[in-house]
Amino acid sequence: AGYLLVVLPPPRMAGLRVDFGLLLEPLGFIKALEWIFSIFAFATCGGFQGETTLLVSCKGVVNKTVTAAFAYPFRLNTVVFSAPDPKRCGGTWTDVYLVGNFSSSAQFFVTLAVLVFLYCIAALVVYIGYKHVYQQNSKFPLTDLAITVITAFLWLVSTFAWGKALADIKMSTGASIIPGIESCKAPGTTCRFASVTRMGTLNVSVVFGLLNMVLWGGNIWFVYKDTNLHNQSSRISQSP
Repeated sequence: AGYLLVVLPPPRMAGLRVDFGLLLEPLGFIKALEWIFSIFAFATCGGFQGETTLLVSCKGVVNKTVTAAFAYPFRLNTVVFSAPDPKRCGGTWTDVYLVGNFSSSAQFFVTLAVLVFLYCIAALVVYIGYKHVYQQNSKFPLTDLAITVITAFLWLVSTFAWGKALADIKMSTGASIIPGIESCKAPGTTCRFASVTRMGTLNVSVVFGLLNMVLWGGNIWFVYKDTNLHNQSSRISQSP
């Protein structure tokens, strides 16, 4: 008995027309930059880990290192310094916490960056594979315009909120914390500030937040040009 082999062509996605050349156009190129910059924004902020170090001298202890490790989302009020020795300086050393809870600003910034990252992926898929559908349906450009305007505003708010929180984090983990530590005021106890982890990556996250804000703000014009609003205004200006 013979067998008949039938080879069927692979199914095609309805309306899919892949054109990577659209990445060279302003709309696609800027969207790719927004996608890359969003990665740097949440990676530089969300991946940070650091610690503050003090040198403590008390009864039977000389220049003992005590540390408080902190990280994203920067709930510093839950971070406690280690004790100088098992006897806790003869009972004069109590649990010492850092001051401040900056999780709302940090999480707002990182969450926005992650959502932007996901939206940029979806937008690039539409631009590259379904640009003709995007242009034929007026709702898609208008929706894209609305999201672009809202996102630019959210980048503005989240970046400035995170920048202010970062300044407060530096104050809450720097040398200025020593006067507020009651255990360091006990008789025979002295505390000296030793070091704090450099926060260069957090500074970079603020810079990328500003860059994202500029990118999304500038992209409003290019998205607007694809909407009916721009086409209508062009026809009105050209009519006698």
